[in-house]
Amino acid sequence: MDDSMNLEDMMKAGKGNFQSTLQHLADELTKVRAGKASPAMLDGIMVDYYGNPTPLKSVANLGTADARTLTIQPWEKNMLAPIERAIFEANLGLTPMNDGEFIRINIPPLTAERRQVLLKQCKGLAEDAKVGVRNHRQKMMEFIKKEVKDGYPEDEGKKKEGLVEGLVKDNYKKIEDMLAVKEKEITTV
Repeated sequence: MDDSMNLEDMMKAGKGNFQSTLQHLADELTKVRAGKASPAMLDGIMVDYYGNPTPLKSVANLGTADARTLTIQPWEKNMLAPIERAIFEANLGLTPMNDGEFIRINIPPLTAERRQVLLKQCKGLAEDAKVGVRNHRQKMMEFIKKEVKDGYPEDEGKKKEGLVEGLVKDNYKKIEDMLAVKEKEITTV
């Protein structure tokens, strides 16, 4: 029996893994542009700040002027060009406009074809999250079976397996709910 981790520790770790999978999905869905301007669309963009890759939100103030316009106000004027370059290189399909003070990004309305592409992308992200949940489930089940083989009571092992299956079902439902919310956001004109 592995002394470094018992079944209760494994269950806690498994729940944490499920939670991190859901959080990752939420973060990825936030990045999918649904037609409305949101500073979260720029999360993950790294700007060359004096030779160091630095998150955009660490070198500028991000905001929205209206539902279709993002504004970026660098804290240092000499950062305008590196910020513009970073946005182009991020390949988000956004065109920054620099007026010497601010960078503005107009978010074009979504076409029907673009909505379909975004829906497919979101479904792919949800499927990746389900694969992550299945992988965590498999590791947990293998651990339980090993513990039972090493002397843990079999009926208690079956109860733990039932708990794992319940967690998997709950997480699948959460993934489907998150996908449904994003699909509604994308299809609402």
